[in-house]
Amino acid sequence: MTVSTTTAGAATPLGRGQLLAYGAPALPLAALTLPVYIYLPTVYATGLGLGLGLVGALLLVARLWDVVTDPLIGSLSDRWRGRFGRRRPWVAAGAPLVMVGVWFLFRPGDDAGGAYLLVWSLVLYLGWTMMILPLSAWGAELSFDYNERSRIAGYREAAVLIGTLVALGLPAAFGYSGLEAAKDALALLSWVLVCLVPVTVAALLRATPEPRVVAWQPLTIRRSWSVLAGNGPFRRLVVAYLLNGIANGLPATLFLLFASHVLQAPEMVGILLVIYFLSGFLALPVWVRLSYRFGKHRVWSAAMVFACLVFVLVPLLGPGDVLWFVAVCVLTGLCLGADLVLPASMQADVVDLDTSTSGAQRTGLYFALWGMATKLALALAVGIAFPLLDLAGFDQDGGNDGGALFALTALYSLAPVIFKAAAIVLMVNYPITAQQQHAVRRKLVDNGTAPARVA
Repeated sequence: MTVSTTTAGAATPLGRGQLLAYGAPALPLAALTLPVYIYLPTVYATGLGLGLGLVGALLLVARLWDVVTDPLIGSLSDRWRGRFGRRRPWVAAGAPLVMVGVWFLFRPGDDAGGAYLLVWSLVLYLGWTMMILPLSAWGAELSFDYNERSRIAGYREAAVLIGTLVALGLPAAFGYSGLEAAKDALALLSWVLVCLVPVTVAALLRATPEPRVVAWQPLTIRRSWSVLAGNGPFRRLVVAYLLNGIANGLPATLFLLFASHVLQAPEMVGILLVIYFLSGFLALPVWVRLSYRFGKHRVWSAAMVFACLVFVLVPLLGPGDVLWFVAVCVLTGLCLGADLVLPASMQADVVDLDTSTSGAQRTGLYFALWGMATKLALALAVGIAFPLLDLAGFDQDGGNDGGALFALTALYSLAPVIFKAAAIVLMVNYPITAQQQHAVRRKLVDNGTAPARVA
């Protein structure tokens, strides 16, 4: 094995093949997420007769499992020591759990009940966490360079968007459209995912280098949380990310209702979603390049401002304005690329501050907290949207008056502007620039806590 480093601990840029291998496992992990939210509840609640109430409660319990597993796996992978590295064993061990969980959860027998749904959901979510958290931390540790980190995150998030497009497009390509074909769609995707997971994980393990920890400073629990709480840029970044996550979660939660009741074009939902995610995929390299020139927090803020300008025009749309809404999907989809890549790259920079203060490399713990913020944002979006719609008298079966439809439109488009504006304010004068991050990197190299990349 060889160690590849340059001045100030900045590693030689990874090749395209290495980056493709690194990002590859994110594709099946993203492709399984959408079916869990779209097809799975219908299959178990309606097809198997469990009912929406029981299915919703069981899936909520399974998601609450992440509150335990996320910080636990993040911390354990930080502390792991072995000949195969810190992150590799966790991704490799999580892959079989994901495969088994997908196979049984996506292919239930006619006698599958609530216990079956809960057990295999827990298995799937555990495997998913064991893969995605170490994978994200691994990417943050692959480079010490401010700009290279955005490039690495860009490849991973590109795989996420491709996986989402696969989950959207593949069932439709086989003619499985509509909720009545949900069981067939899940069965098809189970075959695809069970084949993709081992192939992508094998490529990752074979081609992607993992940094070797040079030094480790054990921390007491009190010291650990003291350093974490004192990381001001992390606090500002994670709150901004949470606010922007709520802003993105509101239109995601209400997308189907808006297309069906305001645009009156429910048959266009699939196509509109593909346009949205495809726009995000195509814009990824543009945002990365812009961040090289202007800085990550400035470019992310500009993307959020642009999304706000688009969202404020949505209340002008009404029945039949599908082409105008296509433009909205394209423009907001372009901004999605910045939302995915730049905050994740900035997260790697705030971990450097923690390492310089604590002497420990706790990337896994930080990304576990990041993942919990992501899930909290989605939960809050649902918790905000549906009760307010109910208060406004909205009826998803139709027959809504102008007030109820305006409430739907306002929650879909205007409420996100408020949350994004708050996130933008937090990013004004964000302290970690390329120059500041370079100074922290130099400090880590000088005191011997900079990781060395092992090829």
